[in-house]
Amino acid sequence: MEITVGSHVWVEDQELAWVDGVVTSVNGNEAEVETINGNQVTTKLSKLYPKDMEAPDTGVDDMTKLSYLHEPAVLHNLATRYGIKEIYTYCGNILIAINPFQAISHLYDTELMDSYKGAQLGDRSPHVFAITDVAYRAMNNEGKSNSILVSGESGAGKTETTKMVMRYLAYLGGHAAAEARTVERKVLESNPVLEAFGNAKTVRNNNSSRFGKFVEIQFDACGQISGAAIRTYLLEKSRVCQISEPERNYHCFYLLCAAPPKEIEKYKLGDPKSFHYLNQSSCYELVGVDDSHDYLATKKAMDIVGISVEEQDAIFRIVAAILHLGNIAFALEGEDSSVLEDDKAKFHLQVTAELLMCDLEALETALCKRNMVTPEEVIKRSLDPLGAAISRDGLAKTIYARLFDWLVKKINVSIGQDPDSKCLIGVLDIYGFESFKTSSFEQFCINFTNEKLQQHFNQHVFKMEQSVYQEEEIDWSYIDFVDNQDVLDLIEKKPGGIISLLDETCMFPKSTHETFAQKLYQTFKDHKRFVKPKLARTEFTIVHYAGEVQYQCDQFLDKNKDYIVPEHQELLSTSKCSFIASLFPSLNAETPKSGKFSSIGSRFKLQLQQLMDILNSTEPHYIRCIKPNSDLRPEIFENVSVLQQLRSGGVLEAIRVKCEGYPTNRIFSEFLERFSILVPEVLKENVEENVACKSIMEKVGLSNYQIGKTKIFLRAGQMAELDGRKAKLLGESAKVIQKQVRSRIARKCYVRIQTASICIQTVLRGQLACESLKFRKRTAAAVKIQKSARRKSASRKYTNIKSSAIVVQTGIRAMVARNEFRSKMQNHSATIQAATEEEEKDSGKEEEDIGKEEKDNGKEEKDVGKEEKDVGKEEKDSGKEVEEPEDKEPEKQPTVEVQEKEELPDPPVAVLEQNKPDKTYVSPDKEQEVTEESNEPYHIVEEISSPIQDVLTAEELPSEVEQLKVLLIGEKKRADEYQKKHAEAQELSEQRRKKLEETEKKVHQLQESLNRLLFSMSEQFSQLKTILQTPSSSKPASPPIARVDYFDNSDNSDASSTGSDFAFPASGRDSANNSCPRPKAPQVHVKDATATEITGTADSDKEGAFDDYF
Repeated sequence: MEITVGSHVWVEDQELAWVDGVVTSVNGNEAEVETINGNQVTTKLSKLYPKDMEAPDTGVDDMTKLSYLHEPAVLHNLATRYGIKEIYTYCGNILIAINPFQAISHLYDTELMDSYKGAQLGDRSPHVFAITDVAYRAMNNEGKSNSILVSGESGAGKTETTKMVMRYLAYLGGHAAAEARTVERKVLESNPVLEAFGNAKTVRNNNSSRFGKFVEIQFDACGQISGAAIRTYLLEKSRVCQISEPERNYHCFYLLCAAPPKEIEKYKLGDPKSFHYLNQSSCYELVGVDDSHDYLATKKAMDIVGISVEEQDAIFRIVAAILHLGNIAFALEGEDSSVLEDDKAKFHLQVTAELLMCDLEALETALCKRNMVTPEEVIKRSLDPLGAAISRDGLAKTIYARLFDWLVKKINVSIGQDPDSKCLIGVLDIYGFESFKTSSFEQFCINFTNEKLQQHFNQHVFKMEQSVYQEEEIDWSYIDFVDNQDVLDLIEKKPGGIISLLDETCMFPKSTHETFAQKLYQTFKDHKRFVKPKLARTEFTIVHYAGEVQYQCDQFLDKNKDYIVPEHQELLSTSKCSFIASLFPSLNAETPKSGKFSSIGSRFKLQLQQLMDILNSTEPHYIRCIKPNSDLRPEIFENVSVLQQLRSGGVLEAIRVKCEGYPTNRIFSEFLERFSILVPEVLKENVEENVACKSIMEKVGLSNYQIGKTKIFLRAGQMAELDGRKAKLLGESAKVIQKQVRSRIARKCYVRIQTASICIQTVLRGQLACESLKFRKRTAAAVKIQKSARRKSASRKYTNIKSSAIVVQTGIRAMVARNEFRSKMQNHSATIQAATEEEEKDSGKEEEDIGKEEKDNGKEEKDVGKEEKDVGKEEKDSGKEVEEPEDKEPEKQPTVEVQEKEELPDPPVAVLEQNKPDKTYVSPDKEQEVTEESNEPYHIVEEISSPIQDVLTAEELPSEVEQLKVLLIGEKKRADEYQKKHAEAQELSEQRRKKLEETEKKVHQLQESLNRLLFSMSEQFSQLKTILQTPSSSKPASPPIARVDYFDNSDNSDASSTGSDFAFPASGRDSANNSCPRPKAPQVHVKDATATEITGTADSDKEGAFDDYF
């Protein structure tokens, strides 16, 4: 294909394998491509592949329908279909199945089976049922056996696909008789048994089959299932003794360790970590797998396939014995002898002997010694610890391999075979191509198998191509298909092949893996499929069809030797357990030689040849299973991994084989519909379709094509060439069409825009005029609204300020009234105290006069006078105790006037109650009432005491003395009571003093808050001045404004306000005499603030009005 600028191509990418892009420039043999992810890539033209831009968005169900049958097109088609959950795709008669790693509804139900029954291949969407149905109908119609080959790497879904094939075959051939369903059930139930003993966790798959399996489903003449047989290939015996991280041993070991406690105790098992054959890897459990549940499921499957309870017990005793056998360790004794290492090894040896039901000493001897047979005698030779460990592992592998073979035979006997069956359908589930960092003898055998299957596959594809060519009657004799026979000769040729050289090396006792490697280097140094790595001594590389694989031949010799030690054979054949003894029949007397060699490689080659003979006698059908990603997660498609599997599975090889011939073919009508545009005159002529197709090819100048009966066959690249010519012609034609269309569209668009613009301008100008008028009206209305709003706002602010002023006046008047009331109360208390003292003095003088008169009457009268004098003093003291100490006033008249206000409460308490701060504002009217009540005159009660005018006679004195004594006693009692009352009065006075101090502090705080309020109001007044400068029609009346001036000339004033028209004296108390000084009475000036004083006149300044306001 000619690649030009603008061509859509596929270019290689390290992360995505292939990525599409567009060619931006071509320079000689190189081209620069801009990929879809924005990168610029420069590569050779030979490494670019054309992209089919006419391919459907959902891909094609058969990749032979692709216009470009190459690697990137196949990969892109699979990725597209996988994205829409179409996991099956045809490549000719090959079915490619991509593991979805999730359940897809209605993909395998009975209704879908009915829809595929009898349908031709290609009539319905690709499915595993379609391939199976084709094989079944071909067997019935032609009477020839068929086979279905399922391959793929570990984790690709081979086992599940095989189960679906078996299920559909049972559906087709199991309706007439119940026996068919029994056979099918036994075949399906054999899977859990074989998986338990033949599957293990590997790096790539948690349930990897470590053996190949070929299931033969036998049918009678009526197409009903009549029997089945299972054949296994190449069990990986080395896994029993050796595993690597993070893999596991075979599942059966872990299932038995998870058995019920009774069985664990019976077999003396425990944690898998305690066994040497299991603890070589740290992986003991699988995510989402319950080993205890699988153990019971395995035993149930054993029951179904016909394994008795006694046989099951013997099987699990053998499995437990292998675990205990691996824990037998050896130590060096002497120079080259070995003994059991410790008591732990002795314990496991004893348990192994009990489970195998053999002699303990004989088992130890078989592990540590060997018999050397000479013509004269038999010599016993001791083994060193390494040799004993090898002998132990060899015994374990032999026992396990014999057990697995017995299970397969038992399942075949249980299922039953039909000797009269003429046809069968074989289902092959075998391992795919493997290439690891460390590839050993197992990978060599697996890849050898895949090479044989690939050869069979290539021959089948070539045969299918031949049949198509013959049907279309085209010449294909010159087509040469490349075969992989040279690789097979390298491996299996006899003599001279790798397997032959391996057997030859194993025959020599002193041979090592190094001598084997050197022999390979010398024999195949010129072979194109054999490569010797640089600086390698024990490694070699084989170029397989899927790629190069480097093998490490360190263990090739040991793994190729398949012989049983005669001592082991003799030991187990004499076991008291009949099941174990049947696995190791006694040796014939004719084979006395110790350790007769048997090659695993040669035996596997023979088995593989037998399998190929069976497949060659059947009609094969291929299913290639693909694992979309390494993480086993759904909806993830890794291009690099899938591409490698396509190469390994032979899909790309099949495409290559098809490309050797005529990879692209189209029926005449489709070809003409697609490419008649290249030669338009062909359609005008009334000619045959094949002639028209030939005319197109000649007109374009292409050759080497073939015209068949109904199709035209094109060589590789010719379809791309035709598409390139078509794209070029369409591009040039498109330019001419675009030129005319764009011109006409531009003219119409210009006229339409011009007409529309005139209409739009007319409408817009009218709208602008309307909007302008509306704007002017709104502006005028807004001015009026703003005028009213500002006037209302100014009035509201004035009202707020006025209310605030009233509140301040109320507070000031209340404070003045309280101060005045306090002053009056203090004067009242002082007056009462002075009157009490005068009374006490007059009473004392009268008592002294009485005493002088009674001196003459005797000592008794003197005593009486003294007592009366004392009584007078006590009364004087009691009078002082009753009254509170107040300020005294000078005596004004000889008589004592006691002024009391009728029903007046205790003055100090009243004062304290009045001085308590109250958050509730007092109205001016109530404040005036309080002030008037405080100014009312007190009611004065005057008591006048006069001197005694009657003269007591001498006869009356004794009785008077007695009366005085009684009075004295009463006075003493009253004095005591007065003292108690005095103490209580003092305590009450102290409490009131403290309350008074607190009240004064709160008053002081109120004064400070009031000063701050006035300061804030002054700022509001200044704002109001500015607002009221605008003339206002209304002149609201103003309430009277109070101006309070304090004239305090004392120097002890603690606080005053000089920044405002209001000044408040600070409250204080003299600490020396603990008395409250009388404050000076404030002078209150009250005047009416008229509107003229606030707003001013037209001839005065407005700011002066606010100055007068305060």
